[in-house]
Amino acid sequence: MSNEKLETKRWWIAVAAVIMQLCLGSVYAWSVYKKPLMTAHGWPEFWTQFTFMICIFIIGLSAAFGGILVDKKGPKFVATIGGILFGIGTLIAGVAAQTGSLLLLWVGFGLIAGIGNGFGYVTPIATLIRWFPDKRGLVTGLAVMGFGLGAFFIGKIVPGMIVGMGVAKTFYILGVIFLVLVTASAQMYKNPPQGWVPAGFTPPAAARSAADSFKLNEAISTPQWWMLAAMLCLNISAGLGLLSQLSPLAQDILKKTATNPDPAALAAYLASAGGLVLAITSIFNGLGRLFWASLSDKIGRRNVFITMFASQAVLYILLPQVSGIWLFTIIGCYLLACYGGGFATMPAFAADAFGPANIGRIYGTMLIAWSVAGVAGPFVFAAPALKSKALYVAAGMLIAGLLISLFYKKPEKKAA
Repeated sequence: MSNEKLETKRWWIAVAAVIMQLCLGSVYAWSVYKKPLMTAHGWPEFWTQFTFMICIFIIGLSAAFGGILVDKKGPKFVATIGGILFGIGTLIAGVAAQTGSLLLLWVGFGLIAGIGNGFGYVTPIATLIRWFPDKRGLVTGLAVMGFGLGAFFIGKIVPGMIVGMGVAKTFYILGVIFLVLVTASAQMYKNPPQGWVPAGFTPPAAARSAADSFKLNEAISTPQWWMLAAMLCLNISAGLGLLSQLSPLAQDILKKTATNPDPAALAAYLASAGGLVLAITSIFNGLGRLFWASLSDKIGRRNVFITMFASQAVLYILLPQVSGIWLFTIIGCYLLACYGGGFATMPAFAADAFGPANIGRIYGTMLIAWSVAGVAGPFVFAAPALKSKALYVAAGMLIAGLLISLFYKKPEKKAA
């Protein structure tokens, strides 16, 4: 295949990656399902929220395993399995909502959809890093931007669907859409020819080449791998905790000034307004991924993380004092932009540190940090004993991440 055709192909793969990630990112809109499910079935908040914790935990674990499979079996195989499982898991969530089975919701939305999501998430990242050595930060940011924006569409559309047809039918419709779109997008994925580079691209002298890449066991044996994993985990923990409670937090602020005496009308207004805040902030979850990852191509990955950690810590400390919905939304937009920015910048950070040859294994395994964060962040924001202090705990996590990023230095590969 000519270099011109390969150039065109890589951009089509990028388009397929965005479509896939838009679907997969719908899990971040979990908060719009939570209250309707609690109201319909009388489920406690913590155990309803536990569904989201399971899902994120499983996404991280399956992304680690999926990253290994991508390097062994190829991206199309792994992404196709991911699309099938994600669609089926969402359909099972519909059955759970219809029958009132919390256990089935954990299995469907948490376990099965979580496995499919993890397989689907890691595949385009590992694939695009190989296709775009010249735009590593930009293209990973573009791909995972879709993951962040997925919650925007769900937050905008789903509340009306739930009011009109119920949670179960909403899950059924989304399950079919996800099954078709994710699986179809997966058919575009393919690794570039061995040794291929874009026309006119000369790798920087400091860049780690495929030949100089770390193997998985070599990467994990370095302190830098653990530092990057910890930075990712801390950034995700703070962001996921806020994201899991964003709609309820917005509704709590609005409830203080609401004057509608009709309880049903008030509940509908709060749900709709909370969904709107989630939708607006989710735009920045997506745009922040593209912005920070692109910026990291210019100022460096480490400097991006230092900036994000420091600024977020200050805002999490200030957020409990916010009483206006517009200021809350603006701060939420920035915090989710940084949350998404961490996801988008870290794949390129890992590839810079350890090379592109085994990035599926190395970054995929690093996503176990996502699993830990998927439990830690939402737990802090949902556990009764911690809920009132959650924003301050999140600030502490970000300060810890700042300290790690300040001490980070690129690893040196030992001579064979």
